[in-house]
Amino acid sequence: MSKLVLLRHGQSQWNLENRFTGWVDVDLTAEGEAQAKRGGELLKAAGVHFDRAYSSVLTRANRTGEMALAEAGQGDLALTKDWRLNERHYGGLTGLDKAETAAKHGDEQVKIWRRSYDIPPPPLESGSEWDFSKDARYAGQAIPDTESLKTTLDRVQPYWDAEIAPKLKAGETVLIAAHGNSLRAIVKLLFNVPDDQIVEVEIPTGNPLLIDLDADLKPTAARYLDIARATPLPSL
Repeated sequence: MSKLVLLRHGQSQWNLENRFTGWVDVDLTAEGEAQAKRGGELLKAAGVHFDRAYSSVLTRANRTGEMALAEAGQGDLALTKDWRLNERHYGGLTGLDKAETAAKHGDEQVKIWRRSYDIPPPPLESGSEWDFSKDARYAGQAIPDTESLKTTLDRVQPYWDAEIAPKLKAGETVLIAAHGNSLRAIVKLLFNVPDDQIVEVEIPTGNPLLIDLDADLKPTAARYLDIARATPLPSL
């Protein structure tokens, strides 16, 4: 039996400002740092010891992973970082204030862009200040200009299958410090959540989700370590 911990990054500066963040590399707030450290304290109290740890290439996720590992007494474990664990790309919504966007386009349209499974926001315009095509972290990669949760899963799953799943099948205990949507993609994959139900799954910030997996990587148990901040999980 192997164990997997999914850890959503702590509060970021743009979370605080209520802006669509996506791939923009904003840092944690002081509250976000505290959430990351609290996650590490919970992991230590639960006696979870990791063999391997993964993160996206975005600062808010890898700092959360590093802080949590340090608080758990495992700060010497290096993170393997990959862009395929990045947050969903919010396309033309990137950088916009969420309330102002709703006022402009209507609450219902913004809800569709944010919460539907397979309808992405408008694409990011070429030459936008949030154009990531010249970012060295994505050199040589066919990066998207917008994503739905479905297309986020489409890029997360090959990395999961090739890199992470084999480690879990070998019996390792793995940490993934990432984002609300890339982690929801993994939850959908593991729990076989229907398309129309995954949109209701919400992963709280800084609260480790501990999942026990059998030899076929089917969840046998799952729980948030901070019960007071837990959200509903898909049925096993």
